[in-house]
Amino acid sequence: MTTTPQHTGPLSGVKVLDLSIALTGPYAAALLADQGADVVKIERPGIGDIARWVGVAVNGMSAFYLACNRGKRCIALDLSTAEGQEIAVQLAADADVILQNFRPGVIDRLGLGYEAIRKINPDVVYASISGYGPVGPYRDRSAYDTSIQAYAGFAATQAEPGGGPPTFLRQNAADKVSSLYAAQAITAALFARASGRGGQHLELGMADACVSFLWAEAAGNEVLLDSDGTMPSSFNAGFSPMRFLDGWGIVVPTTDADFAGMCKSLDVEGWDDPRIKTVGERRKNRDVLEPIMDMCYAMAANLTQAEATERFIRERVAFAMVLTAAEMVDDPHAVAIGMFEEFDHPVVGRARLPRHPTQFHETPASLAGGAPALGQHTDEILTELGLSERIASLRDAAIVA
Repeated sequence: MTTTPQHTGPLSGVKVLDLSIALTGPYAAALLADQGADVVKIERPGIGDIARWVGVAVNGMSAFYLACNRGKRCIALDLSTAEGQEIAVQLAADADVILQNFRPGVIDRLGLGYEAIRKINPDVVYASISGYGPVGPYRDRSAYDTSIQAYAGFAATQAEPGGGPPTFLRQNAADKVSSLYAAQAITAALFARASGRGGQHLELGMADACVSFLWAEAAGNEVLLDSDGTMPSSFNAGFSPMRFLDGWGIVVPTTDADFAGMCKSLDVEGWDDPRIKTVGERRKNRDVLEPIMDMCYAMAANLTQAEATERFIRERVAFAMVLTAAEMVDDPHAVAIGMFEEFDHPVVGRARLPRHPTQFHETPASLAGGAPALGQHTDEILTELGLSERIASLRDAAIVA
């Protein structure tokens, strides 16, 4: 894989100006780049996006930054200066999509807010992401992934049933959920524009995105206001990992066939008791079900993962063994489908990323290149704007790098 973005895929020809930092905006823009968009990222001269320095890094570029900024071109531009803002406005004037994730009001003070840009680019799709959205009493609060996990319900949902302490996911799940909503909204707005309905401003709060995400199946009692409240709001609340002789796994006995197959696989009798044979009866007779489930977990501890896998496959049980990221890259299924791509990067050396997960059979999406070095494409982008004669003076003034 080269480090020069190659624009193929369903969004080929779409120009994206990425003003965002950290994860929410950059990851959304990276997904658009995978799908063929030409993404230009503006970063501060000197330090760049703070994500460059977070977590595991080689030669000043982190894995975090590499994953969230793949396939982009980078211009190092000082937006605190009038000339820097002028150049950004020129880029915005030609963009199909603009993406920013500053707190409400910050982008407007830089002269790059939606109202300013729509005057010169009325068809732009302008996406603004913030922690709590543009209105309401929390709009000006600083927001990080973990604080949104707390507010939106991730931490409460991950707690052990029966009153365990809130538990946070050890990854930036709130950021990534928001990125997915943003990418989907942007492509929906591009479709609306292509249908003749013009550009528009998209405003997304991370809190909104995460609440929407969780309430799909993890807030049953809050959705059905006439429920009796006897069941947990999340129907996944009772699922726990199984300990095998050489590792962990999970069985998901949702259907009657899954439940029967799990018990048969683990040599546990009693699954055909009329009081627990069907999902409706299991729901009503927890006192009969729980000893059967306890025996399943006890019997699993006598099997290796390989032995359990063979049995679960034979009984067509929904299951999976718990894999680490390191184990995933060598997993036979991941290898067979080409889930990961390895490439040489001029800054970090050898690197590996998951491919774009959706296979577009007529307009293939692909990893369009590694993440850019800070300012790698500054000269190229300024030349495209017709500013080649000013590059030296702009660099001397530290407006670009």
